Amino acid sequence: MRYIIIGAGAIGGSVGGRLAEAGHEVVLVARGAHHEALRERGLTLRTPDGTRTHRPPVVQDPAELGELRADDVLVLAVKTQDAEAALTAWSTRPVAGGGTAAEALPLICAQNGVESERMALRRFRRVYGMCVFLPATYVEPGTVSAAGAPCTGILHLGRYPAGTDDTARRVAADLESAKLLAPVVADVLRWKYGKLLANLANAVEALVGPLTDEDAVALYRRARAEGEAVLAAAGVDAVGEQEQRESRGDRVTLEPLPGATRGGGSSWQSLSRGTGTIEADYLNGEIALLGRLHGVPTPVNDVLQRLANEFARERREAGSMAVGELAALVDKG
Repeated sequence: MRYIIIGAGAIGGSVGGRLAEAGHEVVLVARGAHHEALRERGLTLRTPDGTRTHRPPVVQDPAELGELRADDVLVLAVKTQDAEAALTAWSTRPVAGGGTAAEALPLICAQNGVESERMALRRFRRVYGMCVFLPATYVEPGTVSAAGAPCTGILHLGRYPAGTDDTARRVAADLESAKLLAPVVADVLRWKYGKLLANLANAVEALVGPLTDEDAVALYRRARAEGEAVLAAAGVDAVGEQEQRESRGDRVTLEPLPGATRGGGSSWQSLSRGTGTIEADYLNGEIALLGRLHGVPTPVNDVLQRLANEFARERREAGSMAVGELAALVDKG
């Protein structure tokens, strides 16, 4: 199997780098300065067990690969706000032996939130969800770091909307050979909804910085309580915090990396890089959407979604809002 990593940033670069290190065929897809650095210098992956540089093929457009192979696996690792464009670009690519990528190839959605799989299933016949717990950072063009040890991350994998199959098990075996835990589960959405509740902290962290202040933690807890109420009203089952911790155990723990400080999660990194976009619409916004559908108020998540988007649009500095200011805005609603 050849893995085409669509979006070789922090998560995609870590997964692609580990797979390449384990001897699997990998193609990295990236844009801009990151694409240029990967082509010129390769992918530098920093982990607790050392720093290595891998030089798999790198493209920025699917046309550069020509006809895709029948054994290709597409791994969608762009942020959800960029998923639609990526799905459009890759779905129509011809595959050796007949058909298009959307008709013939498996697509794995390795993203936060629960919307990308639904987007993908409009085009692709074989869609897989992946619940990603992999603490990673885009350090600079061409370099990513992943601080998990002894395993780099845990990636629950299953068919979307439910089920398992031989493809999922083969992919999981390849990931397991690459220091990535990959439990194959029939209820992958249950895991992704559990991760969604945890990711409601992303906007708080992006706005005020790491959740070391008890007031910041309290804001996250309020956002999570809304999320839990919304999922209950919608009849959605989600993995709880205890089950998530037990699944990781001591197999994925954070270790400091020399010269690679991890400032924050994915939303914090989007603001730090000044990308102009952020995934809040698919995290806090997912809770707001379900709340409106099922008649559950979500004032905390509404404010977090709005402010996170304002910060991204205005390219404001990550963590630059005081916790007290954010709390007052949330209380004001």
